[in-house]
Amino acid sequence: MKQTLKALTDNVSPRERKILLVMALLLLAFALSALLPALQDDYQQRQAEIESLALDVAREQRLNENAERWRERREEVEARRSELEGQLFSGATVPLVEAAIQRDLTQYARNAGIDVLSTRLAERQNAEGWLMISQEMSFRTRDAGNSIRFLEFMENSTPRLFVRDFSLDHSRNNFSGAITVVGFARSGELDTDALASQR
Repeated sequence: MKQTLKALTDNVSPRERKILLVMALLLLAFALSALLPALQDDYQQRQAEIESLALDVAREQRLNENAERWRERREEVEARRSELEGQLFSGATVPLVEAAIQRDLTQYARNAGIDVLSTRLAERQNAEGWLMISQEMSFRTRDAGNSIRFLEFMENSTPRLFVRDFSLDHSRNNFSGAITVVGFARSGELDTDALASQR
């Protein structure tokens, strides 16, 4: 075979060699011109796939970050909800909730060294599944500092009693005053017949 090729090349003139070289270059240029667009298309398709994959990865990372953020947010909301649930009064009926509020209020007064003079009948408001009970109490003490301790008990109370009104007067050796607190309960958890009959 080598001898055949050698014989062919020996019989080719320099001019014919130049023609063959030009034809080979033309064939190579033609092959490249046909192959280059296909390679460019393949390259662009691969680039598009890489970009799409990068976008998918970025979106997945964002989703993971958002999922973590939403999980933390949900935990915060659940913790806050649990905290708020602890501030609500509970009972089977409205009178039981009112009694619990009055009992806590008088107990906090005693713990602060305050004498309870009187308590008024509780007032209630029911709206959109919530019950707000307002309780007023008159009191007397010899030490004004006792009223501060009393208010601190209100601030740290569980279930929570919110102070709506507070007054304190000094006469002779005593301080006398009045306090109005409100407590909350879910009316949906109470006996609805009892609630309706007490409106």
